Amino acid sequence: MASPVLAAGMSRLGTETAFDVLAKAKALEDQGRDIINLGIGQPDFKTPDNIVEAAIKALRDGHHGYTPANGIAPLREAVAADIAKYRGVEVDPDCVVVVPGGKVTMFFAILMFGEAGAEIIYPNPGFPIYESMIEFSGAKAVPMPLHEKTGFSFSADEVLSQVTPATRLIILNSPANPTGGVVPRVEIDRLVEGLEAHPQVVVMSDEIYSRMLYDGRKHVSLLEYESIRDRVILLDGWSKTYAMTGWRMGYGVWPKALADKATRLAINCNSCVNAAAQYAGIEALTGPQDEPDKMVAAFDERRKVIMTDLNQLPGFSCIEPAGAFYAFPNVTGTGISAGELQNRMLEEAGVATVAGTSFGAFGEGYIRFSYANSTENIQEAIRRIRRLL
Repeated sequence: MASPVLAAGMSRLGTETAFDVLAKAKALEDQGRDIINLGIGQPDFKTPDNIVEAAIKALRDGHHGYTPANGIAPLREAVAADIAKYRGVEVDPDCVVVVPGGKVTMFFAILMFGEAGAEIIYPNPGFPIYESMIEFSGAKAVPMPLHEKTGFSFSADEVLSQVTPATRLIILNSPANPTGGVVPRVEIDRLVEGLEAHPQVVVMSDEIYSRMLYDGRKHVSLLEYESIRDRVILLDGWSKTYAMTGWRMGYGVWPKALADKATRLAINCNSCVNAAAQYAGIEALTGPQDEPDKMVAAFDERRKVIMTDLNQLPGFSCIEPAGAFYAFPNVTGTGISAGELQNRMLEEAGVATVAGTSFGAFGEGYIRFSYANSTENIQEAIRRIRRLL
């Protein structure tokens, strides 16, 4: 029998290694091994009860059918109100497109602008699906270096120097996965000012960790910049802030000229988001915020613990993460490559982490630790790694 002939793009499609690590960790657990998982980027808290109850009520009230492809109007209005509250920016609910998870907005944005001959600039080390999807689209993936010496921020001048007539899209992520880095306002100011000379370039700003900032930092949203509002795509969602990873709830705020196109992609791709989950999303945004605030406070305590403990490991040095729930220590002092160290920590020490190279070539020499786990587990994981080293 002849082999099926796949489209060429399939050979360019990458993956998210954190899920591979999760599968290996689960396989070791099934063999009776005790594994501490500091690999997966998922809050270890339950979805707050009021949100769960809102979904149950929606099901009992008969919300079982299709919804508008861009999301029910009350949810899009709640998103707009939330953006006004936390970002100080007014957006039109008709520019909000609710999708099943954060990845879908980046998938749509990259499909919309990526093709042979186009260039898309993306953060490196960065969320691996950026590079994977750019390659899949046929566009050229142009890495935006993030620098440890500046807290894993980018240099606006460096990014602007990479813009060419072929540049269609720039992807930003702050607070960032995998580094925990936060881009200071001065660099964003400089980037926005420079982009005024490149009106063809759209910016997708991944702000999924916008509520997870520490030491009094304030989130800087690309939506705040009026001069480029008509070419900013905001990516956000419920997964991280409300511990709703499995609910698959995300949204994009699109420029008015692109919102209908994003909705058309949704119609072709996923029809709509689960109806009951959308009602849970309303409750998350409009209900009490005590649980999300407690979760961030807990992450902050763990952040301090893991940063102190990592810096005491031989061959490790870790700068302070400013946001999200990741530490990204430099491990070059161990003399072991990131990939080998990831595997040895899992197989020999029973600690799941993710090699920096899973987030791009510039991640060599680093390991991502998620501190979305208990303080006790974090401390025990560090003890195991110390024994290994």
